Amino acid sequence: MIVRGLYKNREGKVITCYRKKYCIYVDNVVREKATSAKVNVPIHPSNCVIMKLKLDKDRKALLERKDRSREIKGKFTEEEVAMADVD
Repeated sequence: MIVRGLYKNREGKVITCYRKKYCIYVDNVVREKATSAKVNVPIHPSNCVIMKLKLDKDRKALLERKDRSREIKGKFTEEEVAMADVD
């Protein structure tokens, strides 16, 4: 769902994600050119809200793998910090 800009309150699926230009293309957001050809309009991702993620088993595994790597990287837990104050 687009929350800001000219195409506010429109919903649709994300067709493509152009990471180099920092924009996404949404299904129902189309503009007509002078030659009457329909062209998708780029939207900045900060102006959108993702309502539903498509998660298959590979994407879930990727997210779980990323989660595990964050926990291991030398972060202190609350218990370790409390034990450091005991001395």
